[in-house]
Amino acid sequence: MILGRKLTGKTMKFLLFMFVGVVHLLPLASGKAIYGNGPSQRTFQEIKEEIAHYGDVAKSIINLTVYGKAQNRSYERLALLVDTVGPRLSGSKNLERAIEIMQQNLKGDGLENVHLEPVKIPHWERGEESAVMLEPRIHKMAILGLGSSIGTPPEGITAEVLVVTSFDELQRRGPDAEGKIVVYNQPYTNYSAAVQYRMEGAVEAAKVGALASLIRSVASFSIYSPHTGIQEYQKGVPKIPTACITVEDAEMMSRMASRGNRIVVQLKMGAKSYPDADSFNTVAEITGSKYPEQVVLVSGHLDSWDVGQGAMDDGGGAFISWEALSLIKDLGLRPKRTLRLVLWTAEEQGGVGSSQYYQLHKANSSNYSLVMESDLGTFLPSGLKFTGSDKARVIMEEVMSLLQPINITQVLKAGDGTDINFWIQDGVPGASLLDDLYKYFSFHHSHGDTMTVMDPKQMNVAAAVWAVVSYVVADLEEMLPRS
Repeated sequence: MILGRKLTGKTMKFLLFMFVGVVHLLPLASGKAIYGNGPSQRTFQEIKEEIAHYGDVAKSIINLTVYGKAQNRSYERLALLVDTVGPRLSGSKNLERAIEIMQQNLKGDGLENVHLEPVKIPHWERGEESAVMLEPRIHKMAILGLGSSIGTPPEGITAEVLVVTSFDELQRRGPDAEGKIVVYNQPYTNYSAAVQYRMEGAVEAAKVGALASLIRSVASFSIYSPHTGIQEYQKGVPKIPTACITVEDAEMMSRMASRGNRIVVQLKMGAKSYPDADSFNTVAEITGSKYPEQVVLVSGHLDSWDVGQGAMDDGGGAFISWEALSLIKDLGLRPKRTLRLVLWTAEEQGGVGSSQYYQLHKANSSNYSLVMESDLGTFLPSGLKFTGSDKARVIMEEVMSLLQPINITQVLKAGDGTDINFWIQDGVPGASLLDDLYKYFSFHHSHGDTMTVMDPKQMNVAAAVWAVVSYVVADLEEMLPRS
């Protein structure tokens, strides 16, 4: 304070700055308002203490699913569905049957507000398909047509092969591709880098005049296993047939080409697209006791590709999401806000079901505290991936500390997922389960995706993580803070 003289303009500004600064620092000194979201005045220490009180609840959930009466339940439920129904391609009768069965199961489990929300989804069928190498030797190749691919003429396409390892090489050798079948032998470093060849390979090959494209399967490991998946055509670019071949055949043709061998392949594909089909997202809830209008969403997708059983992708994720609600109900728990299970439809076609769900519910996005998606396998989890504000991340780290008894406490970055990205882009915190992705992509979208891949004990642990996180976040006095 300056006394006994007239204050200059600069002095007045300085004092005002200091006063405002002190006012802003007061909450820090008093421990208030630094973790506020709206009217909240709680400190992080208070939130940390609140979460610590859930230690016994977390242990009860873990004991019930990992060691108690509910152990192996999610595995056994999943096995019953996929053994009975099989793969569940978008638009198929199998998917319709699976949705009907799951609606009955969720009602029989005593969950609340069980209902189906209508969705229009793509309907594509692969038909009969084959690829035979005619030169330099006769060799029948294993292939899987890619989703939304057109078929070949009935007599097929017989053409010489051009093998490339990248889009850059294709551009350099563009004149050589005209009238040929382009084979991509791109290296596998990680899924996100390699999958662009599956997604865009047909378009890039068509741009240089190719008749068809065959893509090395996007897989971390192969025992002569082709892997399917969605691909996208581009407006104004001719549509050509496209399929995935095995890692082994892609590498073999690459070796042959490097020796100067002429390679000729006959490709036949009966793929066909039909008008969009009627389907449903499957929904069930445990209604919140204090803030029923607020939601923590747990989810996985019920559809799969038409090979294997769709047990890993994404039967496991769908069923641990169901299991999370079952465990909470079995323990007689009812969180403050609504815990909502959604089993998505047509995720494999680009999140079609979740997109339509978002359009239907986005007006209430401010009431979603957390959206969770399990679609990266249910092998032994290594942690939780999370996207949200720094304040929310610190809270999630405290929640994950409750899982110390099973030693799964990591909170990593990038909690996005195809079916929850719409909400994350709206500012809703998002989380996904993380486990062994190398193993996951060995079986992904292949005939190998069966119950044999699944481990009941690992599913138990994954379900425990899913249940503890979803329940505690749903029962906290406040929603997770946003940016």
